[in-house]
Amino acid sequence: MNIALIILAAGKGTRMESDLPKVLHKIAGAPMLAHVMKAGNSLEPEKVVVVAGHGADLVTKAAQDYDPEATIVLQDEQLGTGHAAMQARDALAGFEGDAIVMFGDTPFISQDTLERMAEARAKHDVVVLGFNAADPAKYGRLVTEGDTLLRIVEFKDASDEERAITLCNSGVLCASAPMLFDLLDQVNNDNASGEYYLPDIVGIARDKGMSATAVTCDEAETLGINSRAELAVAEKIFQTKARADLIEDGVYMQAPDTVYLSFDTVIGRDAEIEPNVVFGPGVTIESNAQIRAFSHLEGCHVSRGSVVGPYARLRPGAELAEDVRIGNFVEVKNAQIDEGAKVNHLSYIGDAHVGAGSNIGAGTITCNYDGFFKHKTEIGAGAFIGSNTMLVAPVKIGVGALTGSGSVITKSVPDGAMALARAPQDNKEGRATKMFDILKAKKAKSQKDKS
Repeated sequence: MNIALIILAAGKGTRMESDLPKVLHKIAGAPMLAHVMKAGNSLEPEKVVVVAGHGADLVTKAAQDYDPEATIVLQDEQLGTGHAAMQARDALAGFEGDAIVMFGDTPFISQDTLERMAEARAKHDVVVLGFNAADPAKYGRLVTEGDTLLRIVEFKDASDEERAITLCNSGVLCASAPMLFDLLDQVNNDNASGEYYLPDIVGIARDKGMSATAVTCDEAETLGINSRAELAVAEKIFQTKARADLIEDGVYMQAPDTVYLSFDTVIGRDAEIEPNVVFGPGVTIESNAQIRAFSHLEGCHVSRGSVVGPYARLRPGAELAEDVRIGNFVEVKNAQIDEGAKVNHLSYIGDAHVGAGSNIGAGTITCNYDGFFKHKTEIGAGAFIGSNTMLVAPVKIGVGALTGSGSVITKSVPDGAMALARAPQDNKEGRATKMFDILKAKKAKSQKDKS
């Protein structure tokens, strides 16, 4: 199938009470627009056209961050959904395949639903996505006869009999691209709002003897986001489903409701996720890894058998090989930690390569930033870094080398060598007792003066 996606994303979203375009508000760490594009990309579309308007520069960046090949077109005036879809015409000039029109603020349309719409297009000229609403309220109704969609009736124009219909219009539809634009040419704005409505093409198609049908999906897939409250509901819906899917796939979560996932989180079978873990975008956790409580991960990869946390932070570029240990209050950023290495306590490892089997003592810091540039620290396999060591990059610690606790390492350490870089200890006999006596006397005098 040759498929093009037309994603309508021009709305301001006044009810969001935000300067940010509505479609860029995030669910699970990604803009709503990215969720829609991800669902549509499951069809391997030949073309993706995003219709932007309010905040077009921001919408363009978000769309092309997700899909650099996406084409962005502008709807300078918001004159209805039909007018918005028409803006994609030039971008799809010469394209003879099918076009699916989607909405950038409806993030939960599933791959399965889109595939069924594409399949239905083989038998019908126009395919509309419908849903059976628990409360039809003022949705447009889909009037059907068998598998034929006769017409779409807006609530205000519906008879009592038509208002009793629970099959409602989601707005998402599919037709051949040339036919879609031909039908849109014939849509008028003779209505109370003076707008061009996309669903009007169904009636026009039927009047021309074309066939139309409705594919149905669960109502939850058609949820549109128009306010902060609805955004919060959408976040809850996403998290609930994503957690359930992971559990179904064999991931163990002690307290699923406390774990927050991103739109692209990947977790392998038999991994264990303790309570109050947050996954930002770009995280992959392999099978049999353990992420302990109150850890925060983003842009990282954790291999089999590794343990992270509790209270750990993995930042973008953190790459953990198998059986690595990252302990409490450890932060790792843009660093490769090789197999079996341990960073167990109170440390910062940034812009570094830690060799296999190394042990990084508590309080170790890779001093990677000089105020202008980042520099790399390399720690060889089997090295032992003493507690409270400062590794001033760029610096290299050799294979099997050792640093003494409290050292500030500014020069590379050869393989098998021990490095000490601290002032010698000098004990002054009796000095502590004498100093305490002096301080006690001063304090007593101060209190006496005050009284």
